[in-house]
Order: sequence, then structure tokens, then C-alpha cells
Amino acid sequence: MSNLFTRLLAQRPFLIADGALGTNLFLMGLQTGDAPEIWNTTHPEKIADLAQRFIDAGSDILLTNTFGGTRYRLKLHGAQDKVKEINIAAVTILKVLADKSPRDVVIAGSMGPTGEILEPAGSLTYTEAYDAFKEQADALKEGGVDVLWIETISDISEAKAACEAASSTGLPVVYTMSIDTNGRTMMGVTPAQLIALNSELGQSASACGTNCGVGASEVIAAIMNMKIAADKLQVEPILVAKANCGIPEYVEGKIVYSGTVALMADYARLALDAGAKIIGGCCGTTPEHIGAMREALTQYAGGGAPNIEQVERILGPVSKGAKAQLSGDLSVAGGSLSGETRQRRSRRNRK
Repeated sequence: MSNLFTRLLAQRPFLIADGALGTNLFLMGLQTGDAPEIWNTTHPEKIADLAQRFIDAGSDILLTNTFGGTRYRLKLHGAQDKVKEINIAAVTILKVLADKSPRDVVIAGSMGPTGEILEPAGSLTYTEAYDAFKEQADALKEGGVDVLWIETISDISEAKAACEAASSTGLPVVYTMSIDTNGRTMMGVTPAQLIALNSELGQSASACGTNCGVGASEVIAAIMNMKIAADKLQVEPILVAKANCGIPEYVEGKIVYSGTVALMADYARLALDAGAKIIGGCCGTTPEHIGAMREALTQYAGGGAPNIEQVERILGPVSKGAKAQLSGDLSVAGGSLSGETRQRRSRRNRK
């Protein structure tokens, strides 16, 4: 296998992804309302500093600072004509670090949601979404990423548009959705539907899973539900868990995350036991947390598949909807995929 990402997936029992970009960049001076992606050209040294700290902490996979790198997100900052420049700059920063690293580091091209709502609930067409993702994917490929990494998606149609656009480049693709509403995404997608999507794509993704959400316990429950769905479909997807660092809290005018290094270490072990092979952190996760997760897994022999009582005892409460899916009682979960009209919240500062 010539591709570094697929080669490492085949060779290793797990891969450690990185942690948060947005919340860490706020600690480094990014202001609310500013576009982190613009820093790829205005403050590349700060992006490089954070990425190097994740490498030093043990991350095998680094995501580019391009979460909002489509024309729709960049338009909010008057940079819609700089999609190629900004995305390539982000890759270049990480490639310099990866080339200097004594160990293999995968560069993953982050592709977040457009921020628009697709038809029929919204006005964005599938073709328009595809074209925007395609423009970004082509730029990330030109920059030299190893894999295209679609994340924090809530809508199944947008996920499909992003995956198909990314697959058209010939690169490996990973997609993750945010399970944050009673065991579903904001737009009603269940972990089972997330898994089923992979079989509907023209080219199956190399891995899929969940990121962000409302805490580590919900991410583990989502992985458990994905495993159940995969078994029913008789497929064996490589699963991704990238949980927020605990629960966000408003303290002295700032959003802080409650997760300790010990909690994230426990989360990493439970994620591996639940079936995830790629494990990282999302909002609030610092290099220190990633270091604890790497250490927790390096000598870990495995503890067997966890049950929901174990997850709640170690990580905290799990939503009624997620537990209902685990028990097969979907009527308790509420909501449905069709006809969803929930308003999409901004994800700019969630990552």
C-alpha cells in the first residue's frame, strides 16, 4: 500500500488522532467571530506550534486547519475566492512538520459542513454542496494530504455530497457525524443510518464514526450502536471516535471543558474496547489530553466490550435515546430522518 493512511490502518491496532483546533486556537489569541482558517496565511507559526505539540503528544493523525474551508464558510469572512490558497497553505504547514518527524504522521484534510441547509429543508441543492466540497477536496489533494476527513456533519445528504466529492479525488476518505441530540445528529441521523450510508456511496469510505457531540459517554454509546448496526448489515467498518473533552461549562465569561486527563484516558480505553480503531479528541481536547490517551492505550491489553452501565459509571450519563437504540427500542429515541426541520447550529466554534 503506497498511501500512508491506509498502510498504517492495516499495520496497527489503533491510531491516535489529534485534539481540538478551534478551542486551542482561542487560547492562542483567536477572537470569537474570526475564521481559524485565515490563520493559515496570517499566523502559520501558531498553527505549526499547536500541530507540533500534538505530534509530541503522540498523535498519528493531524487534521488540517480547514474545517470551514468551503466557499460557503469562507464567504462569511470575504474569503470565498481564496479556497485553494487557504487549504493548500494549511496542508503545507503540516507537511513541513510531518517530514521532520522521526515517526509517521498522517495528514488528514479536514472538511466541515457548509453551514447551509440542504433541500428540502433549506435552499442549498445537492449539486451546489457537492461542487463546494469538490473545490475544497481538490485543493487539499493538491496540497498533499494523505486522506480527506469529513467531520461534524449532521445531515445525511450533506454527508453523502461531501463523501462523493472527496472520493472523486482518488484519496482515502473518512467521515464522522456529530451525535448530539438524544442519540442522533441534529438532523435526525442515527448511528445505524451513519453506518448504512457507507454502503450507499459509490466508493466506500476507509473509516467512519462520530466526533464532537455532548461528551465522551455519548460518543462511546454511539460507537456501540454503530457496532450493532454493522453486525446486522454484516459489514466491518473501521470506526472513528473523536469525543469532546467532557462537557462545556460557562466559567467567568469563558467556555471551558470539564474533561480531565484521567477521564480522557478512560475514554480512550473504552473507545478501543467498544470497537473504535481511530481515537482522538474534539472540542476542549489539548495536547496534554492526547498524551494521556496515547499513554493509556500503549500498554493496554483490552478489557472486552463495555456495557452501558460501565460507560455511565466511568464517563457519565448517556441519553435516553442512545440507550433505547442499544436496547432496540427506537420508539423512545424520538424524531425521524425524513421531514427534519431542526435549525442547524453554527459549528464554527465547536471544534
